[in-house]
Amino acid sequence: MAAELASQPELWARAASLTDAHARLPERGARIAVVGCGTSWFMAQSYAFLRESTGQGQTDAFAASEAFVDRGYDAVVALTRSGTTTEVLQLTEQLRGRVRTIGVIGDEASPLADLVDDAITLPFADEQSVVQTRFATTALALFRASLGESLEQAVADAAAAVAEELDPDLVASEQFTFLGRGWTVGLAHEAALKMREASQSWTESYPAMEYRHGPISIASPGRTTWMFGQAPDGLAGDVAATGARFETAALDPMADLVRAQRVALERARAKGLDPDRPRNLSRSVILDA
Repeated sequence: MAAELASQPELWARAASLTDAHARLPERGARIAVVGCGTSWFMAQSYAFLRESTGQGQTDAFAASEAFVDRGYDAVVALTRSGTTTEVLQLTEQLRGRVRTIGVIGDEASPLADLVDDAITLPFADEQSVVQTRFATTALALFRASLGESLEQAVADAAAAVAEELDPDLVASEQFTFLGRGWTVGLAHEAALKMREASQSWTESYPAMEYRHGPISIASPGRTTWMFGQAPDGLAGDVAATGARFETAALDPMADLVRAQRVALERARAKGLDPDRPRNLSRSVILDA
């Protein structure tokens, strides 16, 4: 996990340069759905918001197991690191011959590559650790670049996030709540998942404007509320009034996710846990037939 998360700046720059892959993603104006499981679902949420909010076409994001895809979509994008996740394979098989499917996949030899109409493979971003870091963010970098974003600042910020010295008090927090707005809501959910998977920590995640509708009740001294991107007006003060730590950074939010990944890793080390082999988890969820 340590080596893989540290490689992210270089891989984001590589993904940003893959203009052929960008062109194979759904064209501007197409009505699409993006599906995935776990981490991939959260990255799908971020991509969907970015694509639709920039006027490039209606874009919905679904967990593959809960997807409503019979809605006249022009295409469905399936995001998966392994390409072996049962729910993604089953959904793609159902769509075969009816809706154009595009796979964004880490393992180019996976069965999904033969099921989709167009396979965009990112083997250079695949991972050995069960806990995902670089594949997810590299896929999101690919999506962002395909929408016309420059990732130069994000890459520079990620390099800074990899190099910075972590505050021991942040690493030692009793509890974390991650918040986002717009496209960073997916990042907040992903940060919480990383903390749970790698270090068995108590974490929650919400859209930032929902935080004051109940979840702020658990904020207290020794706990952290972590905001990805620009916070809503007054939120930092509301958190400060509880005695909790309000964490934010003047970085591209995807680079701030790298900081959260590093905190999860350090918490795992402090507990004597192996984040590459977290309990009850495997690299891919493959269900019995």
